[in-house]
Amino acid sequence: MELFRVLGEVYPMLLSGLWVTIEVTILSLLLAFILGLISCLMAISQKAPLRFISKIYIGLIRGTPLLVQVFYIFFAIPQLLQLMGLDVRLEPFTAGLIALTLNAGAYLSEIFRGAINAVNKGQMEAARSLGLSQTQGMRKVILPQAFRICLPSLVNQFIITLKDSSIISVIALAEITYQAKIYVGRTLESFYTYTWVAIFYLILISLLTQVAKYVERKVNT
Repeated sequence: MELFRVLGEVYPMLLSGLWVTIEVTILSLLLAFILGLISCLMAISQKAPLRFISKIYIGLIRGTPLLVQVFYIFFAIPQLLQLMGLDVRLEPFTAGLIALTLNAGAYLSEIFRGAINAVNKGQMEAARSLGLSQTQGMRKVILPQAFRICLPSLVNQFIITLKDSSIISVIALAEITYQAKIYVGRTLESFYTYTWVAIFYLILISLLTQVAKYVERKVNT
């Protein structure tokens, strides 16, 4: 059958690209988790400059397409630095990682902020009455509860970032979509090749969804 013949030929390339996709997704989400939490804490800070910085960051990311962000980081920023006398060149993986991190970080920041606001304000008052500082109350009381609240949204953002990673193929990152594009350019087998790419993504995201549901049940029990 033609579909499986193409799989036999393209499978090594798709598997190689899949590992790159998984790697850039996991690394970007780990960094985005930290960035998003920092941005969230800045957004709810009592210091106006911190709130302003967080607002600008989130506004810029949410107001521009990811594709434009990828091009800007890969092409525009290195050119600007070169005009300033700095010979800086970014590899596709590095540029893609930065773009996905900044993009996911902005959305995670809003997810965290919404979850923190959903925690009963009396929790912080109770923590302060027990002698905890504002920082200790946030770290030991508010954030654990907020994490449970936002867990489904975190999983959803994980899936979104995984799918968004295909956009980085435009700067020649050898992830699964780019590998498929190379094979199609060589064989013109567009239908079967991209069918397998879709199947690979579907299987991976379905597995992640099931794992996430299991973790969510464990956290909430």
